[in-house]
Amino acid sequence: MDTFFISHGSPTLSIDERMPARQFLMSWRSKFLSTDPKAILMVSAHWDKPELAVNSINGPNNTIHDFYGFPKPMYEIKYSAPGAPELANRVKELLKKAGFGKVEEDKKRGLDHGAWVPLMFMYPEANIPVCQLSVQSDKDGTYHYNVGKALSSLREEGVLIVGSGSATHNLRLLGPDHVPPPSWAVNFDKWLTESLLNGRHEDVKHYEEKGPAAKTAHPEPEHYYPLLVALGAAGEDAKAELIHHSWSNSSLSYSSYKFQAA
Repeated sequence: MDTFFISHGSPTLSIDERMPARQFLMSWRSKFLSTDPKAILMVSAHWDKPELAVNSINGPNNTIHDFYGFPKPMYEIKYSAPGAPELANRVKELLKKAGFGKVEEDKKRGLDHGAWVPLMFMYPEANIPVCQLSVQSDKDGTYHYNVGKALSSLREEGVLIVGSGSATHNLRLLGPDHVPPPSWAVNFDKWLTESLLNGRHEDVKHYEEKGPAAKTAHPEPEHYYPLLVALGAAGEDAKAELIHHSWSNSSLSYSSYKFQAA
C-alpha cells in the first residue's frame, strides 16, 4: 500500500466548501485508494511530544477541537472513528525493534484536527480504525524518516500510513485568500515538490539547510516532520507523486503527495 502526505491547512477546511483541498479529499476513494485499509495510522503535526507516543483507544476516538476563535459549527463536528489498539501495539513493537526505545501509550487521547479534518472527507463513514502517532519537534528530519522506515512493514499489513501537516506553515505570515502567495512560500513549495519528484531524499531530510527560505516556510518543524515519516515508511527509493496543489490564506500551501514503494 502506498503512503501519503496531506497538507491539511486551515481547520476551516472542515466547513468551507470553496476550498479546492476539500474536493481533493472528497475524491480520495475514486482517485487514490479504491480499497479501504484495515486501519489508518495518522502522523499529525498537532501531537508534538518529547517522546514518541501512540493513542490506544478501545471504542470510538474522541474528537479534539484543538483550535481557538473559529466559527461555532466547527466545534460541533464529531468524527468518532473506532480506535485501533492492536495497531498501536504493533507500532510500539516495530519501533522498539528498530531501537527507538520506549513508546508512550495514551489510552485517553482522541483525534486532533490534523487527523479528523482530512479523514472526515476521505472516509466520511468514520468506520475505519484510526491510531495516531506523535512527532518530536526536538528531533531532526532524519530521525523522523527513520521512524517511518521502521514502520514500513505496516503497508503490507493493510495499514494506510498518512502524514498530516503542511508544505508551508508560518501562521505569522498568513494573508487574505485573494493575495498571491509570497515568493518565500512559492520557492519553498516548488523546491519541496521538485526534490521529492527527483528522489533527492537527503535534501528533503535536511530541508533547513537545503530548502530556500526554510526557516520562513517552517519556523517550527512539526508541520514538516509528518511528511518525512510517510516518506520513510514507503521504503528506500520510493517514488513521489504530487497529487494536489492549492493555496489558502495567501501563504499556506496544500501540496500533498503519494509515495510509492520502489
